[in-house]
Amino acid sequence: MAEEDPARLASQRSMQAVGAKAKEAWLALFADDATIEDPIGRSPLDPEGKGHTGIAAISAFWDQHIALSRIEFDIRHSYACGDEVANVGTITTTLPNGMKALAEGVFIYKVNATGKLVSLRAFWEFEKMMASMSS
Repeated sequence: MAEEDPARLASQRSMQAVGAKAKEAWLALFADDATIEDPIGRSPLDPEGKGHTGIAAISAFWDQHIALSRIEFDIRHSYACGDEVANVGTITTTLPNGMKALAEGVFIYKVNATGKLVSLRAFWEFEKMMASMSS
């Protein structure tokens, strides 16, 4: 993946920060009014299906869903267009008990004029991820 595209670069930095467990570096990538929808719509991660908007909500999302697990990204394709990038791949989440879950999907990052993330939208199916659980 070429790093010259601002949205692609922001997505790479986001994935690196998650992998390194660098919460403050990750939060610094987002605009103050950014929204995370991961996954899109209603799920146990977002019962109302409205996403997590603002730095406080994004920080809480980290604490509830990222902090306790090891998360690895395998991006097979990346398509940068305008101020967005769509990454296609697999996210492997290893839970504290050693169980692993795979989320196959499309992960779309949008940046503003200063390169800050204004949205992260993840298209993956919660039920399929749960069915993938293994030790």
